[in-house]
Amino acid sequence: MLLKTLREEVLEANLELVRRGLVLYTFGNVSGIDRGEGLVAIKPSGVPYEELTPAQIVISDLQGTIVDGKLRPSSDLPTHLELYRHFSNICGVAHTHSEFATAWAQAETPIPCFGTTHADYFHGPVPVTARLSASEIAGEYELETGVAICRTFAKLDPRAIPAVLVAGHAPFCWGASAAEAAHNAVILEYVARMACHTLSINPESRPLAHELHDKHFLRKHGRNAYYGQVKTQ
Repeated sequence: MLLKTLREEVLEANLELVRRGLVLYTFGNVSGIDRGEGLVAIKPSGVPYEELTPAQIVISDLQGTIVDGKLRPSSDLPTHLELYRHFSNICGVAHTHSEFATAWAQAETPIPCFGTTHADYFHGPVPVTARLSASEIAGEYELETGVAICRTFAKLDPRAIPAVLVAGHAPFCWGASAAEAAHNAVILEYVARMACHTLSINPESRPLAHELHDKHFLRKHGRNAYYGQVKTQ
């Protein structure tokens, strides 16, 4: 089976979204890429998660040509491909319609960083895209969604903020693997929920001080990170 290991990793990442309560029925999808082969593995469209097998994961090239698989790929494949083409350091993409993150997307409002949990994962507010135009929606809608995400990150580092809210739609997250993309989707939902609760308790809540935000992000990420254990090979 072509890209057997990647298919298994992508299946497991998709199932993680189910285990964490981020998807209903056939909502959502996760993909992973083999950068050496230039091939992407993604969940098939409309197949219930409980029925998914590694063999059903669809393999596409970066232009969207199906290389292996008998089922249609997720309809969001063009969005995933656009992210892989523009964010060269990512190897996994996750898309959900999780409740709180999607609510922020529908409100077309970035998620502010109110506390250190957010700061541990996102070095800044989680941004929201601009609305798509009528012509973009009528044309290659899923591709244009990816273009809108990339446009939003024109001056942002996708490694420092591995998530975005698509206006009126839902979140997309990414990472160094399919598993990490799914992990970031879980964290995003948690952060979105806490931000909503924070504002419900105090509508005048202020974002975290930049110094504390930087401290928490940089102690987990980057050259001088010191959180966790030293990795040895």
